Amino acid sequence: MTAAVCVLRRIATPKKALAGAAVAAGSLLAAGPAQAATTGSSAQAIAQKMIGDSAQYQCFSKIVEHESGWDVNATNASSGAYGLVQALPAAKMASAGSDWKTNPATQIEWGLDYMKDRYGSACDAWTFWQANGWY
Repeated sequence: MTAAVCVLRRIATPKKALAGAAVAAGSLLAAGPAQAATTGSSAQAIAQKMIGDSAQYQCFSKIVEHESGWDVNATNASSGAYGLVQALPAAKMASAGSDWKTNPATQIEWGLDYMKDRYGSACDAWTFWQANGWY
């Protein structure tokens, strides 16, 4: 139960005022996700736009969250794996663009191609990741 619902239940006001507060609270709650989705330059937004299919995006997102926490500069200290998708060796991502060290779109493009070539899709890669803890 949300805090807004708890507060509304405790308020002893006429039904019209309570209904107005509920509508206002609902509007505020509904506005949150829409605002978060329009951040524009985030790696997640770039990936959503590039992938298009929401199921494939969710699978890709789960892998990236586990591998790098969506940090374009993430580096594995022991293996040297790098970037959103933890490419090893990292320089393999240069095949997608010379800006692979800093551009999330380039890393995403390379990662999607890798997942498609090796597993068939991002969701097939996620299935493998779940079974093995790596992909």
